[in-house]
Amino acid sequence: MGFTSDVGRRDLIKRSAALGLITVPSIGLVSACASGGDSDGNAVEKGKKSTKNPLAVNESAPLDVVIFDGGLGQQYAKDAEQEYAKAYPKAADKIKHSATQKIQTTLQPRFNGGTPPDLIDNSGAEQMDFSTLVGKEQLTDLTPLLDAPSIDDPSKKVRDTLRPGVVEMGQFSGKPVWIIYYAYTVYGVWHSKSVLRKNDWEYPKTWDEMLALCADAKKKGIAGWTYPGKYPYYLPFSLYPFIAKIGGREVMDSIDNLEPNAWKHPAVKAAFDAYYELYRKGYILKGSPSLSHIEAQTAWNQGKVLFIPNGSWVENESKKTTPDDFEMSVGAPSSLDQGDKMPYGTIWASGSEPFIVPRNAKNPVGGMELLRIMLGKKSSQNFIRQVSSLTSFNGGTDGLSLSSGLTSAQEALTQAGDNVVNPRIQDWYVALQKQQIGIGALGEMMAGRMTPVEAIKKIQKFADDTAKDDSVAKFKHV
Repeated sequence: MGFTSDVGRRDLIKRSAALGLITVPSIGLVSACASGGDSDGNAVEKGKKSTKNPLAVNESAPLDVVIFDGGLGQQYAKDAEQEYAKAYPKAADKIKHSATQKIQTTLQPRFNGGTPPDLIDNSGAEQMDFSTLVGKEQLTDLTPLLDAPSIDDPSKKVRDTLRPGVVEMGQFSGKPVWIIYYAYTVYGVWHSKSVLRKNDWEYPKTWDEMLALCADAKKKGIAGWTYPGKYPYYLPFSLYPFIAKIGGREVMDSIDNLEPNAWKHPAVKAAFDAYYELYRKGYILKGSPSLSHIEAQTAWNQGKVLFIPNGSWVENESKKTTPDDFEMSVGAPSSLDQGDKMPYGTIWASGSEPFIVPRNAKNPVGGMELLRIMLGKKSSQNFIRQVSSLTSFNGGTDGLSLSSGLTSAQEALTQAGDNVVNPRIQDWYVALQKQQIGIGALGEMMAGRMTPVEAIKKIQKFADDTAKDDSVAKFKHV
C-alpha cells in the first residue's frame, strides 16, 4: 500500500506550544586526568621485532583489556584474546579481561591514577569524551598499528584492509590516529519486513507516506514510532541523515564544525518539524519518553510499534525478544519533499565501537597487537557471525550466510552508493551530543515539552557554548 501527495511537507507541518522543560545533569568528563605524560616511563620493555611480531610485542607481558558490555557483547573480544594467547603463549595466563557498561565511572580513576588498561572499547552511555582525551594527550597514536602488516597478508598494511573513511574517523584535525573504530554500523529507521507485509504496507519513501502509514497503523492499534526516551540521543541515528538528505551533507558538516547558526539552517527546522509532527499526531508509542533502549526494542519486537531509530547492532542486542519471522531491516530516511538536496537512499554509515590505547598504558604495544588480530579476517568473521554486525575490515562477509538485518544493511549501503553521510559530532563532542542535544533538547521535543523552535534555540546555545569553551578541544572537517 502506498501513499502520495503533491504538497510539500514543509507547507503541511504545524507546530504546537511547548509544555515546559527540565534540567539535566551532564556526564562528568575525564577533565581531572593528568595532562599527558610519557608512556615510555610506565610501559613494559618492548620485545624483539620479527616477521611474526612486527610491532615488537613483549611476549611475556600482561595484557589488560576493558570492553563495553553492550549490544555487541564481549565474547568476540575474548575470542580474539585467545588468538593473542596462542601467538604469545608466555602471556596466556596474564590476560586480564573486564567488561562494564560504566566505562566512564570505571576508568576515570585509573586514568587519574596513571594506571589505565592497555586497550579500551570506549562506548556506551558512559563513553569517555574523546575531545578531552585527545586534548589532554591521554591516547597513544595508533599509526604504527595501521602501518604494520596485516595479520592475513604481510604484503598489505592494516590500513589498506579497512573500509573507506575508518582511518580518517580516528583523526582529530591532524595526522595522528587516536581511535580505531572496530564495528561498521549502518544507522537508520529499523523495522520488520514481515510486519509491514502482513498489513499490506510498504516502507515509506516519502514523509507523506510515513504519516499516512502511521495513521493507518494507529487505527489498528499499532504505534508508528518509538525511541529510548531515557537515551534520546538515539534519535539522531535517523534524524541526522534526514537533515543531510534535506539540506545536503554540508549542513551536517557545519553542525560538526560548531559554526555559528548551523542549527538554524532551514533543513534542520524542516526535519525537526517533521519529527515533532509524529508526536503531535499521536504516532509515537505511549510511554516512550520513559523507556530504556531495551524496553523500546522489546516493544518493537512485540509488534506494538513499526519504526525505531537505531544502528545495526540492534539485531544482536534484541535477539532474545525478536520473533523468528521478524525479518529485521533498516530503511533510509524518507524524502521530505522534492526540494531535498540528496536522493532517497542517503544513509548514515560509519565506523563504530571505538577502541583506544591509553598513552600511559603499561603494555600499549600489546593493546595494538590485539587490535591487529581483531582486524584480521578470522576475528572479523567471528564477530559478524556472533553479533550480526559488520566490522571495519573490508571484505569480512565473504563466504558468510548473513542474517536478515545484516543483509538489509549491506543492501542499504549498496543502494546509497556515494550518498553515505558520517556526522562526527557524536565522537568529537560526546557530552554535547548525548547530554545536551539528546537529553536536553531532542528528548524534550519528542516528549512534547519543547517545540522545534525552542529545541533548535536551545541546541544552538549548547553548540555556541561548546565553541567558546577553551577547555574543549575543537575539530573541523577539512
